[in-house]
Amino acid sequence: MKIYLIRHGETTGDVEDRYGGDYDDELTEKGVSGAKKLAELLSGKGIKTIYTSPKKRATATAKVISEKIGVTLRIVDNLRERNNYGVLSGLTKKEAIEKFPFDVRELETGVNHKVKLSERFSNFKERVLGAFKTVANDSEDDILIVAHAGPLRRITEEHLKKKITKIEECAMIIMEQKSEGYELIDSKGVEFS
Repeated sequence: MKIYLIRHGETTGDVEDRYGGDYDDELTEKGVSGAKKLAELLSGKGIKTIYTSPKKRATATAKVISEKIGVTLRIVDNLRERNNYGVLSGLTKKEAIEKFPFDVRELETGVNHKVKLSERFSNFKERVLGAFKTVANDSEDDILIVAHAGPLRRITEEHLKKKITKIEECAMIIMEQKSEGYELIDSKGVEFS
């Protein structure tokens, strides 16, 4: 069984330099174009089901692919990005430093920061890995997961023992389930350490 992991396309939040995470932004024209290119690449690969985060940017990417390859699309709430930014979510970086300077500085302390209203890293990791396990066990057929950089990092660190150092919009990671775990088959738009 192959599992295709896809990061959503470019978003309005990326272009506007906003704190993302739980912010529910849309794809840009470039993001839609990237999703269409992915759909072409994935056509004919034998994917039977697409699982996606409920965030607009992920579902829009998944929908473009789903329409091209003609498969069922299922929304999985726990594949959503971490609410990493709490009170900063959706603010431009300039607005954030003016309104919440303490929380902006708090981000610099690492993944276990205490930004107001943010999701704890341990809860995020547990949520995403639980969702991945459920989805991976849901089928014996090849599947596709459309999510965000954070969830893809957690999945690859846990199951491929590889750390993502760079991940582009519309990046793709292909892994195969083996009896002893997972193996990296190919990737596009991703750098590992």
